[in-house]
Amino acid sequence: MKMSLPKEELTLYVVRQLNNNFYDKAIDIKDISDYMDTAIQRVEYCFSRVNNKYFFDGSSSVFNHLHGDQYCMFLYYLSNTIYKKNGDINICSKLFLLNKMLHGLDAFYEISLPDIFLVVHPLATVLGRGVYSDYFVVYQRCGIGSNHNVYPQLGKHVTMHPGSSVLGNSTIGNNCKIAAESLIIDRSLEDNMLYIGNPKQHTLKTNYQHSSFWFE
Repeated sequence: MKMSLPKEELTLYVVRQLNNNFYDKAIDIKDISDYMDTAIQRVEYCFSRVNNKYFFDGSSSVFNHLHGDQYCMFLYYLSNTIYKKNGDINICSKLFLLNKMLHGLDAFYEISLPDIFLVVHPLATVLGRGVYSDYFVVYQRCGIGSNHNVYPQLGKHVTMHPGSSVLGNSTIGNNCKIAAESLIIDRSLEDNMLYIGNPKQHTLKTNYQHSSFWFE
């Protein structure tokens, strides 16, 4: 993978960001260096499926730490990797908070985002403890959350457009799109549907067109 910073410099970059924002206990490079290889591998695999020259240039994945969408995905992968490998939870929490500070993305380190996903301008997006599948695309101001402590399940190739939310006991089929500013609560969508509206007034249209975001 082509990286804007070598792994060692990227590790130092993250550590400096954490220590400059959280003063309680200094983090050392060695505290996260053991997790960097796995996090970078997860980034490389994900980006290799994105049909965009800034993520994949035709021959290899591309990771620029100054590309906001890319860096916020990396911070999630790093925090989740540390959590899954039973690392320091305080570091996971700081990475989660750093991601909220820098990008406005609320994606807790315990949630299981898929191996292949994409966030686009993630400001004010909250991704709760739903069940996610590959080729998930989410834009700004979107929400995945609970209703009566039940969370949604999303199939493959689900796209959430700006301002959309899916809540509660909802099952979203494969290749579904949730239109901008739309809201789904406690309902299911079959495969290949476009949902527009809210629980009181909505429209369903057939959607057979796959997103152009992905290589498959």
